[in-house]
Amino acid sequence: MSSTERDAAPTGDTPYASPGEMPAAGATRVARLSVALLLAINLINYVDRYVLAAAVPKIELEFFKPGDSSVDSWMGSLATAFLVSYMLTAPVFGWLADRFSRWKLMGAAVIAWSLASGASGMAPTFMVLFATRLAVGIGEAAYGPAAPTVIADLFPISRRGRVLAWFYMAIPVGSALGYVLGGMVAQHGHWRWAFYLVVPPGILLGILCFFMPEPPRGASDAVRSGHRTRWADYLTLVRTPSYVLNCAGMTAMTFALGGVSYWMPKYIHLYRQVPDLGHVNLIFGALTVVSGLSATLLGGMAGDWLSKRWPGAYFLVSGGGMLLGFPCFLLVLVTPFPWAWAWIFAAEFCLFFNTGPTNTILANVTHPSVRGTAFALNILMIHLLGDAASPTLIGALSDRFHGNMNVGFLAVSGAILISGVLWLWGARHLKRDTELAPRRLESRTE
Repeated sequence: MSSTERDAAPTGDTPYASPGEMPAAGATRVARLSVALLLAINLINYVDRYVLAAAVPKIELEFFKPGDSSVDSWMGSLATAFLVSYMLTAPVFGWLADRFSRWKLMGAAVIAWSLASGASGMAPTFMVLFATRLAVGIGEAAYGPAAPTVIADLFPISRRGRVLAWFYMAIPVGSALGYVLGGMVAQHGHWRWAFYLVVPPGILLGILCFFMPEPPRGASDAVRSGHRTRWADYLTLVRTPSYVLNCAGMTAMTFALGGVSYWMPKYIHLYRQVPDLGHVNLIFGALTVVSGLSATLLGGMAGDWLSKRWPGAYFLVSGGGMLLGFPCFLLVLVTPFPWAWAWIFAAEFCLFFNTGPTNTILANVTHPSVRGTAFALNILMIHLLGDAASPTLIGALSDRFHGNMNVGFLAVSGAILISGVLWLWGARHLKRDTELAPRRLESRTE
């Protein structure tokens, strides 16, 4: 029996009666504990990513001479280092997640990236810091593709959008906590402690993963999959219009949002001359928590509710948010502070509104046997063509135009509009692709 078939078999730990059913007692308790643990890990994940962004002004003072004309390019490369290792190793871990225990894979990954993050704080030189960010990316690559597939196996399509929205609310909340933690520690202590502080909770959460039961693959879909995956099965992903257009839209969004979010604290503090970096990170973090949390949860609920009336609702909700967010972002660049804070809030709300719906689309239009790989390929695409380059691009343009970061922000902002258009385009395909997903591989003879 293959590992996929073993995972598909019912066990005492995952008391599903039949595909699409979740008995109320045991399975519901396991599902809630699973989501709580995955959410906590995802919070630490994004805290770790954004403590770096918050501490950039302090880190560059330690490793670069004042007036160095290439400092922004080098600091932008730290974000690129993480993303390159993250995106290139994600497909490998996605393939493993389709075949082996996802909880054990995630447990090892969380412990590994937590230790690598602690090593970032110990870096004696810039190049060592660069290497530790590469290591953090490898650790997070094992978690990213596996976590949403566990949620997809625990909750049916009718509830999946709301639950995934709760899981992905860690993006704005964890990012905001990273800004606040990194800013406060860098301002009042030393930036290195911002990396040390995420190590103990990360190791504890990683250990807990080893005690969680593995849900059967496809347990909450129309069929339970004992299907043994072949390489040819992965071609169904590129033949699924909803998957391709969703990935393309997420790539455009990530290109803009990833670059801007990395530089925003420095942009506000130095370029827009708002004093006190700690104060800037605190306000920006608070706005990100409120706008991102509310938008992520409301977006997930709106997608689930509207999908009962419009089959393409997940795409429509996502595309509409981006089209509204584009002018809000442009107004951030021309509005003086403190009034610009209001437009930052509005832009973040619109740009986070798609988080639950777009990830729900990924889960709903892919067969359970290739779902881990589907999320992994999405990670590869959105970072390879998205924010792997944009932080460095914005930094290089800032250096080229004598610190004028508005030039870099404008250069990437057009991708917000592109993402909105791609998602609206995908709406026409979603109903058919969702209905076909559980049966896409079943007609093939084993």
